[in-house]
Amino acid sequence: MTIQFYKYQGTGNDFVIIDNRDGALQLTTTQIHHICDRRFGIGADGLMLLNTLEGFDFEMKYYNADGKESSMCGNGGRCLTRFAYDMGIHKITYRFLAIDGEHDAEIAEHGWIRLRMKDVFEVRDYDGDTILNTGSPHYIKSVQNIMDMDVFHEGRNIRNSKDFIREGINVNFVEAENKHIIVRTYERGVEDETYSCGTGVTAAAIVFAHNEKGFNRVEIKTKGGHLAVEFEKINDQEFRNVWLCGPAEFVYKGEINI
Repeated sequence: MTIQFYKYQGTGNDFVIIDNRDGALQLTTTQIHHICDRRFGIGADGLMLLNTLEGFDFEMKYYNADGKESSMCGNGGRCLTRFAYDMGIHKITYRFLAIDGEHDAEIAEHGWIRLRMKDVFEVRDYDGDTILNTGSPHYIKSVQNIMDMDVFHEGRNIRNSKDFIREGINVNFVEAENKHIIVRTYERGVEDETYSCGTGVTAAAIVFAHNEKGFNRVEIKTKGGHLAVEFEKINDQEFRNVWLCGPAEFVYKGEINI
């Protein structure tokens, strides 16, 4: 079977995207894992299908590089919005359904995509670190000298520790620098550090605002580039109108036989 695919990336978080609005494509876990393999396939952090769904502009179906359907991917949602626009779905505001519910998205100035994330109602302490869910579960650890860290091994140890090994958790290391934060993330399902993680930087920004006062927008640096998170802080536990903002870019298109 020959499949036409498109490659997109958002701050280095890269995805294979397939237009499945006719609903004809059915991929197995093994096939998706092969497509995402960086040596034997196309290579990507995840794969997305653009599906048709009544009442929405589109449906987002997201799979991690391990081939399994996953929880929400923020950078993926931004890239899929750009893809929908490139495929001729032209809107001022998009409304789509993902695994964690409804999302709004819009194309902002300079081509950035703004994606409305789920509201957060709990920011929980865990042995001095923080756990919260921004569409995917995240572990936030404040560090120093972040660019010298071995994120792969330290992130993998936390992700596979006794409290998290069954369901998995995404592990984010965060360093505050002046008025912005630097974030590096070990992602479950990819089982490696990625250049950027949308739900991860959203979680890190909320934890930063949880601990500080006077912020409704946090600027973030990742290995793959610059993102921003905007929100309305109701109290230390509740954050509403959370928006992930950043670039989403077409890389190339091609065909693969599977």
